[in-house]
Amino acid sequence: MPLTRVYLLCTPICILCTGCAVVTVADTAVTVVATTVKVGAAVVGTTVDVATAGVKAVAGNSDKK
Repeated sequence: MPLTRVYLLCTPICILCTGCAVVTVADTAVTVVATTVKVGAAVVGTTVDVATAGVKAVAGNSDKK
């Protein structure tokens, strides 16, 4: 009889711990994807800025803002 009580007490704890681990892993995955998108956007923005500067240099545009 005591062994059954141990199982009954440990099972909910194990289920709750597993659920927390799944949520933590999912949260980490979302954070990694969001950071990757943010870095990708920064790289694209920098590439556009460099390309624009190159076009202005080749075109000889002397307009100053």
